[in-house]
Amino acid sequence: MLEQQQYHLIREHMQPGDIIAFGGNSLFSRWTKLTTRSAVTHVAIVMQTKMRDEDSNRYFNQVMEATSYKGKRGVMTNRLSERVASYDGDIWWLPLSSASRSIFEQNKREFFNFMFEQDGKPYDVLQLFGSAVDAIDEHPLFGSISYNQEDFNSWFCSELIAEGLETAGVVSGVNASEVTPVDICRFNIFKKRYVQLKGKGRVIGGFNSLKADNWGQIA
Repeated sequence: MLEQQQYHLIREHMQPGDIIAFGGNSLFSRWTKLTTRSAVTHVAIVMQTKMRDEDSNRYFNQVMEATSYKGKRGVMTNRLSERVASYDGDIWWLPLSSASRSIFEQNKREFFNFMFEQDGKPYDVLQLFGSAVDAIDEHPLFGSISYNQEDFNSWFCSELIAEGLETAGVVSGVNASEVTPVDICRFNIFKKRYVQLKGKGRVIGGFNSLKADNWGQIA
């Protein structure tokens, strides 16, 4: 169920492991929307909440993402408030379900260790293209062009998030290199209620509807 709220009204409810989904308007984002048939073009994951700002004694959220932002490209941590304020497009908050949260809490040390180890690694544009074009994955001649074998020397956004969630035990048996941004949003690991922080009432098609086991594997 989609709701709309301003970020400052709900930011204190966000927790590590929750997903932030984006739907951009750039040329690359429009290509992603076309190939995945979805409004979602990018995903990030909440890493830290209620982190004290030494200058103003405020609290804020951070997200970790593989992206290009402020002249940098790769895996990075950014303040969510800045991303919300500056982003050209739609933004949604997808909170983990109670069951997923329980599993995440049991494995959060492994999750944080894994995610921090990825900080600064390069951004992988080529595998993002391959993950989005799945129609020929099983073709005997052309499948090698579109099907991605897992490779974690560099990352695209949903690949990083999928592997992070697998490290946390929230998903299992997933080929992270075949997971698109909207695939993350469609895994049935979230609460029924999700919140649009920016944009006007745009539903994520298939939200929370797919079993997140053995995703992207070729038998």
